Amino acid sequence: MSGPLEGVRVVELGFWVAGPSAAAILADWGADVIKIEPPNGDPFRGAAASVAGMPLPIVPPFELDNRGKRSIALNLATEEARSIARALIDRADVFVTNVRPKGLEDAGLTYDELRQSNPGLVYCQVTGYGPDGPDRDRAAYDIGAFWARGAVAASLTAAGHELPQQRGGMGDHMAGSTAAGAVCAALLARSRTGQGQRLAVSLLRTGAYMLGWDLSIALRLGIAMEPYDRHHAVNPIINNFQAGDGRWFWLLLLQADRHWPDLCRAIGREDLRLDPRFADIAVRRDNAPALVEELDRVFATKTLPEWGEIFDRENVWWAPVHTISDMIEDSAAHEAGVFIDVPGPEGDIRAVASPADFYGTPWEPRGYAPELGQHTEEILLELGYDWNQIVALKEASVIP
Repeated sequence: MSGPLEGVRVVELGFWVAGPSAAAILADWGADVIKIEPPNGDPFRGAAASVAGMPLPIVPPFELDNRGKRSIALNLATEEARSIARALIDRADVFVTNVRPKGLEDAGLTYDELRQSNPGLVYCQVTGYGPDGPDRDRAAYDIGAFWARGAVAASLTAAGHELPQQRGGMGDHMAGSTAAGAVCAALLARSRTGQGQRLAVSLLRTGAYMLGWDLSIALRLGIAMEPYDRHHAVNPIINNFQAGDGRWFWLLLLQADRHWPDLCRAIGREDLRLDPRFADIAVRRDNAPALVEELDRVFATKTLPEWGEIFDRENVWWAPVHTISDMIEDSAAHEAGVFIDVPGPEGDIRAVASPADFYGTPWEPRGYAPELGQHTEEILLELGYDWNQIVALKEASVIP
C-alpha cells in the first residue's frame, strides 16, 4: 500500500462519473475504497457503445474512474442490504455519493442518520445543483449542470456559431477532483476536532468557479464578457494560428506590449511593429481582424517545427495544439507523469494518472477496476458474516 491516505477507509455509493471519480482519486492516494453497486451494476459499466459510438469490449473511462476499488453488490431495496451498507459506513472514515438526495433519504443514508452511529464520518455529497435547494433532485449529468446551465458552453461560443460539444466527463472530473480535495480538508479538520462533517460539491458551482473571472467582472462591474472567435480576440497575439504544414499552435503572448517586439523580430516583420494600426494593445484589439490576417499569411510560410525552433530562439512563448494521439506521444507528458501502468488481470494496463503527486508519500495505482460484486463475499466476511449467512443473503436476493 502507498500514498498519503493509506489506512483511510472510504465507502462509495455512486454512479457514472462525478462521485466515482472522487473516490477513484482517493483510492489512488492510498485509501481503501469499497464501491457499493446494485445487483445489475453501476450503469457506467455498460456505457461502451454510448461513450465511443460503437460497440467496445471494455469501457476504459469506467476503468479510469473505478480502479483500485473493491466492489460489493447489494440490493438496497431490501432492509438487510441497507443494514449492510450502514455497517460498512459505520466502519468508514469517508462516505462519497452522488446519489440524488431523495434516493439517500429513501435508503436511510442521510448524513443526519449516519452520524448518529459514526460521528467522525466525512460525508461527501456530489450533486448537480446542490443538495438542499429546489433543484436538488433534478437530473443533471455534467453536460446539464456544468456545461449547459453552468454557462460554460455559452461562454465558449462566439456569436453566430453553434454550441461546441463537451468531451466526456470534463465537468465530472473537475467536480471529482474538488471533492477529493474537500474530503482531505475535512479529514484534517477531524484530526483536530475528532468530529466528521457533511460536505457538498456541485457541478453547477464547479462550472461557476471555472468561469470565475467572467462572473466576477459581471458581478463587480456589470460587464458581460462576450465570447469571441480568433479573428476578434481581445489580445490577438494570445491566439491560435495554423502553420504551413496544417498544424495548429497557440501564441501565449499575454503581456502583449512586452512580447510584441519579440514576435515581430521572430517573424521578420518589423514593419508590423511600426504600423500605427498595431502600435499597442489598444489599437491591436481594434484592428484584430487585420492583424490576424497578416499573421496567418506569415505563419503559412513555414512548418510548425520550423516555427517552433524560431520561437524558442527568439523567446516567443507558444504551445502546439495537440490531438489525443499527439498527447500520448508527447515526451513532456510522459515526464510529467500523465500516464501510469495499472496492474491488470493479464498484465499492466497503460492508463491516465490522477493529477497530483506526493513526494513524501508517493502513491501508486492499487489495481484494476473491479468486476461487479467481485469482493462481495470478502467484504461480508470482514463484517463478521459466515458462509451460511452469506448463502442465506443470496437466497433472499440481498446480494446477487
